[in-house]
This record gives sequence, C-alpha cells and structure tokens, in this order.
Amino acid sequence: MPDLPKKKVGIVACSGEEMAAGTVTRLAALKVLEQLRSAETVTICLPLFLAGGEGDRAFARFYPTIAIDGCDKRCAARATEKYSGKPAASVVVTELVGAEVNLGTPRRLNETGRQAVDTVAEAVAPLVDNLLGVKWSRRSGAAVEETSQPEEAVEAKCSCGSGIPVLMLSVADRRETLIAVPAIFEHFYQQGKRPDTNGVAAELLQTTRLYNSIADEVAPAYEAALLREYSHYCQKQEA
Repeated sequence: MPDLPKKKVGIVACSGEEMAAGTVTRLAALKVLEQLRSAETVTICLPLFLAGGEGDRAFARFYPTIAIDGCDKRCAARATEKYSGKPAASVVVTELVGAEVNLGTPRRLNETGRQAVDTVAEAVAPLVDNLLGVKWSRRSGAAVEETSQPEEAVEAKCSCGSGIPVLMLSVADRRETLIAVPAIFEHFYQQGKRPDTNGVAAELLQTTRLYNSIADEVAPAYEAALLREYSHYCQKQEA
C-alpha cells in the first residue's frame, strides 16, 4: 500500500464569536491539541475549511474528525459533513454543561466557563483514543504501549501541514480532488507497474477507491482519467 502519513484525529472547533460557548470550544480544542493529546491530534481551521482549504478538507476526508460545537446548531459538525464527511464524533458544549449555564462573556469566561473548558476537553480526549484504538494511562499521562515520556507540546499542529497527498483530476469535464493518488502513483511506479501493464487501470481505480468515494456509475470515467494521469506521471519520471 502507499506510504501515507500517520493517522491522527482532526479537531474542528466552533468559530462562533458571539457566544461564550464558542470560546469554550476553542479553548477546549486547544487544551486537547497542546496538552492532553498533542501527538495524536491536529487542528482543522473552520473558516479556512469553509473557504475551500484543500489541505483541511482532504484531511477531514482521510482521517477521523471530532467536531466541538458550542450549541445545538452544530455548525462545525455540519460544515465537516457537507464538505468532507460526517465527523467520527461530535461534542456540544451546551449538552455537556447545560444550555442555561452562565459561562461568562465571549471575551472573558467566568469560573464556570473555565471549568466548562476542562469538562469539554476531558470529554474529547478519550474520543481521540477510541478513534485511534489507543489505551491511555491517566496515571502516566501517556499511551500504555509507549515507554518513553511524551514531549511537551508547545503549539497546536495544523492539518494544513499534515502531508496528505492530493491530486486535482479532470473527470468528465469536472475538476475533482482526490486524496492519496500521488502516493498511489509513486507506489505503483516503484512496483514496476506501467500504464500498459495488463489490469493496471482497474487496479489504480480499485486502490483509489480505498481512500475516495467513487460511485459505480462514474467509475469508468475515473478509471480513464486516472490512467491518463498515471501515464503523464510515468513520462515525467522517465524523462
């Protein structure tokens, strides 16, 4: 299989700035990213995600995501589902601490609001473990499989630099974004598979479908487009 980046969990936090619960989501996400599960998570910027950031959208399609929303409008979860895929898990501040609780103001949380940050972050951390299949030791503050102490986090990592390979492909007069395809091309080339190899077109399509949703009715068009792009890739490698 292609050599793809290590699996992590993307954290998508509500970007609402008019309510204190929105501030709680962002601070809770930051605590997970920098303190509780720094090595296992990356942040997905919701405004960039909505604006069409390919790195963030590709990450959310390839890796599991957790949406942290401030209220039952679930803007972060809805945006993730619309542009990439349904979040693997979802947390709503008002469902955890109550809709009528006074959390302070968006600019300054009160003591209840600060406690809500801890509550939400501690609810998200085990969700990360479940998605990655990791058992976490509260006593040692590390994954039980690891013997070394985790490095102290100094900043949250962004999915923009996650290294997920993306290819813009023309399919039936449309531009489609496919993840993992550059790595698939490299993998096939290293195995000695060339465009004229028997069955390589079907195998390219089959492997690409492991990482991308391709409907049966458009599969032939994707197969032809993938073979065309792979031919160009091989020509560049051999030039």
